[in-house]
This record gives sequence, structure tokens and C-alpha cells, in this order.
Amino acid sequence: MAVAPITSILVANRGEIARRVFATARRMGIATVAVFSEADADAPHVHDADQAVLIGPAAARESYLVGDKIIAAARHAGADAIHPGYGFLSENADFAEAVMAAGLTWIGPPPAAIRAMGLKDAAKALMQAAGVPVTPGYLGADQDAKTLAREAAQIGYPVLIKAVAGGGGKGMRLVEAGADFDAALASCQREAKASFGDDRVLLETYVTRPRHIEVQVFGDAHGNVVHLFERDCSLQRRHQKVIEEAPAPGMDAATRAAVTSAAVKAAQAVGYRGAGTVEFIADASEGLRPDRIWFMEMNTRLQVEHPVTEMVTGLDLVEWQIRVASGEPLPLTQDQITLTGHAVEARLYAENPASGFLPSTGVLEHFRLPPTVRADSGVEEGGRITPFYDPMIAKLIAHGETREQALADLAQACDAVEVWPVKTNAGFLARCLEEPSFIAGDVDTGFIARRLDDLTAPAEPSPAALAAAAAAAMIADDSGLSEAMPSPWRELAGFRLNAPPETAVRLFLHGKPVLARPSETAAAPRSVLLTDDGEIIVFEAGEAFAFLSHPPAADRDGGPAADGQIRSPMPGKVTGLTVKAGDTVTKGQPLLTLEAMKMEHALTAPFDGTVSELSVEVGAQVSEGAVLAKLTAS
Repeated sequence: MAVAPITSILVANRGEIARRVFATARRMGIATVAVFSEADADAPHVHDADQAVLIGPAAARESYLVGDKIIAAARHAGADAIHPGYGFLSENADFAEAVMAAGLTWIGPPPAAIRAMGLKDAAKALMQAAGVPVTPGYLGADQDAKTLAREAAQIGYPVLIKAVAGGGGKGMRLVEAGADFDAALASCQREAKASFGDDRVLLETYVTRPRHIEVQVFGDAHGNVVHLFERDCSLQRRHQKVIEEAPAPGMDAATRAAVTSAAVKAAQAVGYRGAGTVEFIADASEGLRPDRIWFMEMNTRLQVEHPVTEMVTGLDLVEWQIRVASGEPLPLTQDQITLTGHAVEARLYAENPASGFLPSTGVLEHFRLPPTVRADSGVEEGGRITPFYDPMIAKLIAHGETREQALADLAQACDAVEVWPVKTNAGFLARCLEEPSFIAGDVDTGFIARRLDDLTAPAEPSPAALAAAAAAAMIADDSGLSEAMPSPWRELAGFRLNAPPETAVRLFLHGKPVLARPSETAAAPRSVLLTDDGEIIVFEAGEAFAFLSHPPAADRDGGPAADGQIRSPMPGKVTGLTVKAGDTVTKGQPLLTLEAMKMEHALTAPFDGTVSELSVEVGAQVSEGAVLAKLTAS
């Protein structure tokens, strides 16, 4: 395979992965080209590149998903290769062919391999023929809802509904009972159609204690295929990976040999070239065993979690991609690839775990990531989180000699994250990493769901955080920095004879008053921020505690207010209505479904009552804060 040397790479993507590819390209002396939508005009990846080309409006379907615009941008900038990153067009065989037809080098697998593995039903059939074990289920072409319901009943509940063209946890629903099948199928098909343009699904038996084990593979044009060991991605929420690690805890030599050889066999079966990940589901009810691991799917691209493999192998996977696309053989043979230590990655999302993980948008007025671990970020302080794209803003990766060390280092790093006013899941990540059962390696894909209430319980500030808030309030008041802090506002509390009085500051947290006492001996939290609005933000344990010196104004956060108004928490599209005006509802009952940031979010009743007004219909585009429905309490 003779390919001209790559001198300039256009990355057909945005954010963190674009910056990641640019970093390796620069180190290799290769020029870089960014593409961007109107919403990303000032994004960091645009500034990182040697050139940048505007490709359309904010909506991905008019910019990052339009292959013709991306190829035209490559020609305009003089790029001779295109790297797709992950997501968007990275697993689109038609786009890969168009890139190659335009005389450009495609830094990815052959289009035929993408097609072979792109449809889950066909891929599973292909793997069966190649001797790779697959999970039992329904792969039929008959997509009638009644047929699917009948097949699900035959398989036996619980079952998984999965989009045939799916990936990244989208277009997937777990159904526990037959009564829930029709609603889950409709929701899965809507999400699949919106994400992949294909609403076909397959059914799989659901393993009750599943672990998600995946193997990084690499192939070249000279017939070589190797594996770079396994990753464990079992810590998930709604089928979206949250924390990934390598190697998999509890993996013995026999099981590793079985799963890695199956992955290599899978790649060889489709003539694979470049970076790919073969995903397996393992039955963890009796630990990891060679005979209890089955093929799920293959992702024909670089994975979000590739850094953990880089950390334990010491290899740059993007460099390998570029070299293989240039026609070079793999840099190392299987025997030369070694595994050293343990690595763990956590995905930092702009979302609010305390409100059902709803995405959080806005300007990053304060953004600090810890310098103690590897941090791959797509944003910077002053940037804006928009509703148009995936809410992941960074990945934090720790490496240690042991799993325990890596987990502890990553938990400490998540504790040290400081973001305001956009909300993140940093505190939630730290609590996951500090769970004793997770540290012990007792994990499966239901780990988070079983502990969700504890992991998402509203965090409370420590005495040290209260002391820091009190000290900051006193400094702000003495300095005249905050007009929102009326004076005098301190009070003497606990006055005792023969003892000095204690100074207490009355502040408000989450709308409730608290007495905070400055202390010279309390360990200081990591940092305190005073906002122009008179808020005192104390960062601690991955959380941002916002204190006020006065009672807060009425609820304006877009959530369900006491008057029963159901407001949109973000800009989005109404994709489903489960009630109509006049219906009686109970607290927690789903009312409607909103699609934003490529995911569906159910809005529920805040109390028992009656739907007095429904202001939207399916397909409506709504803005943040818009009233969608009104409830009257029973």
C-alpha cells in the first residue's frame, strides 16, 4: 500500500478530540486544519489549529455532519488527510469513501470494515461465522412492533433494545417487563432516528450482572493485527460510560487470552486497518471467566477512553493511526507491547447530578482543572457550553503503579475541579471513585443505578467550607466589595463568661439560612470565588457551594416551581408527551420528553395533581425557561 506522506491533517470534529489529534500532529511536524460551526467560532480547537474553516450553522446536521462541506474545507486549506475523531462522521462509510475519492488520505478503517461492523445485527452474524461468541437475541429484519414484542417475550425479560446503527450508549433501552416494552421501543427508535438516521433495532438477552470489557485493536495494510490489552468500562449511567480503566480488575491470564484473541479474530474477519475497539459483555456473577464473555459490537474509530490504554502501554494511539494511514506497518509486534501499572479515566460533564443529570449550559466564568493528572479538555475559562453538542467538557486520567493508587489520585483530582456557574458531575465522579465496593473491584454496569440516591444526594459543605465562606464574607464586607451584604450583618453567638465570644455570619445556602463561623484552625478548602452578584462560591470535593448574605430571590432556575409551572431546563425539542390536559398525575410521573445535547430527558411531575394546561406539542422547539405545562395540586 503506497501512500504519500501526510503533511497536513484536517480533523472533522470539534472540542477535546480535535485538540488531542492536533497535539500529536504538531509533535510529528504535520500541519493542522480545524473546522468549526458558527457556535464554535471562538472555541479552543479553532485557535489550536494552523488554519480553521467555517462549515456552517450551529446545528451539527448543517455543519459537522455534512461531509461535502468538510471535504471542501480540506481542499480549501490544502490538507491531504482527514481524521474523523469520534462521533459525527467517524463511522460513516460513505463519508470515508468520499474522502478517499477526493484524493485525500482517510485516517480510519476501510469503508468495508465500517459497514461490516456498523450494523449490529449484521456484525453479530459475521462474528458468529468467524467463531466469535455472541450474546443470544433477535437479529431479524422484521421490525414490526408486535413482532419485536413477541421476540422479546420469547427471549425472556429483562431484555435490551439496541439501535442497529447505534453507538455511544444512544438508542439503547433496558426493559424489565413486557408492559414497558412498547414505550421503551418507541423512545429507543426516536433516539436512534435522531442520532443515526436509522430506527431499526435488535434485541439481546440482558445479563443481570454484566461487565463491559473492551479490547483495543490495531491493524495495518500489511496484514498485521495486534491488541493493546483490555479496558473495563462497566461504570455506566443510562448506558453511557462514566469511568473507564485498564487493565480490567479481576482479569486473569486465561480470560485475557480468550477475550484478546477473540478481538483480534474479529478484526481479522473484516480486514481491519487502524484503531478499533471490540466490545464484549461479561457475566460477572461468578467473576470473569473465558466462557462467559460475548461479543457485543465493534467501534470502528478511536474511542473516547483511549487515554487509559495510552497510559498503561506508553504509546500514542493517534500517532499509530497516522502512521498506519500513511501505509507504514504497525510500529510494534504483539510481543513488544507491554502493560505497565493501572490507569483510570473519568468523564467530566456539564450536567447537574442533583437534578437528574440535566445538561448545564452557559459561560465558564471560572474553570480550573487539577495539574496532578492528565486532563484532556475541549474548553477553557471564558468559553461557553452550548446545547448543540455533547456535554462532555474534559477527561481526567490518572496512572499509578497499582489500581488503588490510580483510583485515589483520580478521586483527589475530581475533588479539585473548580467550575462556575456551569454545573458539573465532578463531585459525583469523586463519590463513585471512593465507593468501597468499587475500590474492591466489585463492579458491574448496574453499579451506579443501585447506588444512585447516595451518589447524587445533595452535598453539604464541611465545617472548613463554612468557615471559608464566613471569612470571605467578612473580608468582602470590610472591603466594601459586595453591595449585596448589608452591614451590620454579623452577630455574636454563644456569648460566655470568661471566654471570648464567637463571631458568626448568617448566610444562605440553597435558600436556607446557615450560621458560618470563621476559623483559623479549620483546613481551608481549595479556593473561594466572590462573584459580581455578591455570591461567595466555595469549591470543595468537586462541588461549588454558592452562599448568599441575603435571602435568595424567587426560584428562577427553570425547574418545576411551587406554582406547578413545568419549565424547560434547557433549549431543546419536545419528542414525546405522556399526558394531556385534565389528566391526574402523581409525583415523579413522566409528563413529557425533551431532546437536548443528543439525549432524551424526561420531565416529571413535582407533586400529585392535575395537568391544568399543556403548552407544547410533539416536535416543538422550546427555549430555556419556557413554560411547557402547568399542574394544579390535588
